[in-house]
Amino acid sequence: MLALIAGTGALPGEILAQLDERPLVCSMAGNDPTSVVAELRFRLEHLGSFLAELTERGITEICMAGAVARPKIDPTAIDAATFPLVPILQAALGSGDDGALRAVIEIFEKSGFSVKSAQDVAPDLLMTACVPTQVQPGELDKADVLRGVEIVAAMSSADIGQSCAVRNQQAIAVENAFGTDWMLQALQNRPDGQGGLLFKAPKLAQDRRADLPTIGPATVEMAAKAGLSGIVLEAGGVIVLAQDEVIATADRLGLFLWLRPA
Repeated sequence: MLALIAGTGALPGEILAQLDERPLVCSMAGNDPTSVVAELRFRLEHLGSFLAELTERGITEICMAGAVARPKIDPTAIDAATFPLVPILQAALGSGDDGALRAVIEIFEKSGFSVKSAQDVAPDLLMTACVPTQVQPGELDKADVLRGVEIVAAMSSADIGQSCAVRNQQAIAVENAFGTDWMLQALQNRPDGQGGLLFKAPKLAQDRRADLPTIGPATVEMAAKAGLSGIVLEAGGVIVLAQDEVIATADRLGLFLWLRPA
C-alpha cells in the first residue's frame, strides 16, 4: 500500500488523478497541500512515530510529491521514537536540497519502506523527446541549449538549482533557492532584450525519486512575460503537469516547447 506525502502545488493532485487506487495522503505540519486533502498530518519532531503508524496501517511504499519548505525543529517537541533520527535530520536541514532529500529517503528506507518517485507511480507525468508546439526551435536556440546544459551541470555541483535562462549563449538568469518562478519574475524587470530560452533538467547524479524538476501552464505564461522564445526540458527528466494545456498555452503565446534527449 502506498502513502503519498504531499506538499504544495499541483503535482500531488495530478498523481491522484492518475492512480486507480487512492493512497494514504499525508502531509507535514506547516506544509499543507494545496491540491489534495491530507488524511494524516505529522510534525517533523514526531517523524519516528509517524513512520511507526504507517507500518501499523500496512504502508509499504512512500512517494513524496509537491513543494515543502524546510521546517525548524523544536527540540522540546521531539518524541522518543524520533530522537534516534535527530543527527540525520540535523544534517539534512543543513544540506542542499538534493542532500536533504537523500537523507530523508535514507530514513524511510532504513524504516523498511520502498521510496517511489512521482513518475514511478504516475508514468504519464513525463514526456518523451519531441517538439509538440507549432513554433520550432531554430539554430540559435540549439546553441543556447548547449550552453544551458553546461550551466545546469555546473550548478549541480553546488546543489543550487535545476534551471537557467540563456540568450545568445550567455546566462541571463540562474535558479537559486527561491525557485524557477522567482527567476522568471526577475527577468520580467530586465530591459535587455527579447529571445532566449528557459532550460530545465535534473541535477547531475540527482536521486530522481524526489524533487524532479516540474513545469506547468503557469511556467509557460511566465516565460513569455520574461521575453523568452521557448522552453527546453530534458525528455524523461522533467515532470510536465497539464500537458495539453502547456502545449496549448505555448502555441497561444508563440513559444516553442522542446523535449530534448539528455
